[in-house]
Amino acid sequence: MRFFILLPFVAALCVAGQTPPLPKDGSPVDVLGFRWFQDRLPAPQADVQPNVPMRAVIPENKYFQRKAREQLSPGAIDPNEQTIDGRSAAIEKAVQESRTLQAKAVDGYSYRATVKNITGTKTEVIFWEYQFTELANPSNFVRRQFICVAGIKPGENKELQVFSIAGPSDAISAESLAKPSQKLFDEKVVVNRIEYSNGAILQRPDWDYKKLKPAIDHAVKTPWGREMCRAF
Repeated sequence: MRFFILLPFVAALCVAGQTPPLPKDGSPVDVLGFRWFQDRLPAPQADVQPNVPMRAVIPENKYFQRKAREQLSPGAIDPNEQTIDGRSAAIEKAVQESRTLQAKAVDGYSYRATVKNITGTKTEVIFWEYQFTELANPSNFVRRQFICVAGIKPGENKELQVFSIAGPSDAISAESLAKPSQKLFDEKVVVNRIEYSNGAILQRPDWDYKKLKPAIDHAVKTPWGREMCRAF
């Protein structure tokens, strides 16, 4: 099922260049769809490098023997593993792995939203949020906010993906718990701020960047890996 949300935006600040021209409805992006689900972030694999002497040179490492060994089926025994140095390296690696603190997988939630850039300027950064309103208790309103480094060309669609340990709600009413098979929340995705490649910025007038800046700075202070988005 596709959802379409058109949000009124204003030019909050123009750092450099010109504000991208907006469509007649005033919306810089279309939110084409969104979803969330329980997810698990796999534990990173520890890279253990055993500190052992350089392995001994054996006849099997000469050119013709080495080339012949490359033709063997996968799983064939490497003769280097049968040497004293090879066995020592395997033992040392096992010892180091046993002493290395093993990270654990993290249980959490994935939030995703597909957006389309309908301006003529490439986007660089998008601030957006996933809103939850409990149907049985509308006063229970939750906002999960995210920042994404998303280079979206004019006319291009992109799915924004973020993992967070925070779920749709920290608390839920007894009435909702009594109806687990029914829809629990009214859900909505809102784009709060877009930073463009030419330096222009579009921001919703009721969203306070300065107030949230400490949380944003904390979320982005560590180096980014392959992730596109982070929660703040």
